[in-house]
Amino acid sequence: MANERVHSREVTKAAQDCLLDRGVTIQDIADIVMQMQYPYNNQLKIEECIESVEKVLLKREIQHALLVAVELDRLAEQKKLSEPLQSLIESDEGLFGVDETIALGAVLGYGSIAVTTFGHLDKNKIGIIAKLDTKTGGGVHTFLDDMVASIAANASSRLAHRQRDIEENLPQEERRIIEDE
Repeated sequence: MANERVHSREVTKAAQDCLLDRGVTIQDIADIVMQMQYPYNNQLKIEECIESVEKVLLKREIQHALLVAVELDRLAEQKKLSEPLQSLIESDEGLFGVDETIALGAVLGYGSIAVTTFGHLDKNKIGIIAKLDTKTGGGVHTFLDDMVASIAANASSRLAHRQRDIEENLPQEERRIIEDE
């Protein structure tokens, strides 16, 4: 069983489900994307933000990072990690940067806009990221808050690049951003 490949549909569903299980909806992330991109495109609709988040969540690298992140948070909640890792994750120790490292790695595929947007979201804790970071409602979200920021940053970057292609009237087949990944 260990050598069998996991079908991508199963991974996609697991990634989407783990967000919902942790109280994060696509709408929550799309709201952050809207806040990030509206100043640059006042014609932007929330439906476009939702679509962009959904497209980002189809990327395997994002799914894998999200699954690892949420699993580590869950294990910390269950106190199943060894010390000192348990305490570092449970307390979201300020000098523990592995959570940001995983999320930053997941952001690199969408370019410099995604990287700078991630940094902004990590520092300013916008939308549901603030709720996750402050541990409102209990639970450990040391990794999840950063992954939500990563997904929102990626979706924002995707929209920014797509908007430029639209402004330049590039036909669909010439657009530089990969729409279906």
